[in-house]
Amino acid sequence: MAFGGFNKGGDSAPMAEINMVPLIDVMLVLLVIFIVTAPLLTHAVKVDLPKASSQPNLTKPDNIQFAIDAKGTYYWNGEVVSREVMLARFALEGKRTPQPELHLRADKTTQYQSVADVMSEASKAGLSRIGFVSDPSQAGAPAQ
Repeated sequence: MAFGGFNKGGDSAPMAEINMVPLIDVMLVLLVIFIVTAPLLTHAVKVDLPKASSQPNLTKPDNIQFAIDAKGTYYWNGEVVSREVMLARFALEGKRTPQPELHLRADKTTQYQSVADVMSEASKAGLSRIGFVSDPSQAGAPAQ
């Protein structure tokens, strides 16, 4: 086995190329092995399973439409409520299973303190699913 090139000079250097023939031989052997064993792996045991029909029990949680206007007035599903009534209803709804979602709507000019206060009280009462509702049609409109 000769190492080097075909030049007739005396400065022959070792060949720095990878011999691919043994690698190709190994890959062909592996390919044949996988072709032979693949049909054996798909053999399945036939089991006669019972048939069952069921309907999923979907319990969609209620939602609470809670709104705050610019003056700081609270609205529970469209009904004006005081802070005490709001706290009592939050405590009652926080104990329900499944928990209702709180959909919080706030006027553009509502102070953040009012919104943060409502979120804090709802969280203290155990309501963990709070979502903000906005009007997408007004998103790019200039202020009037």
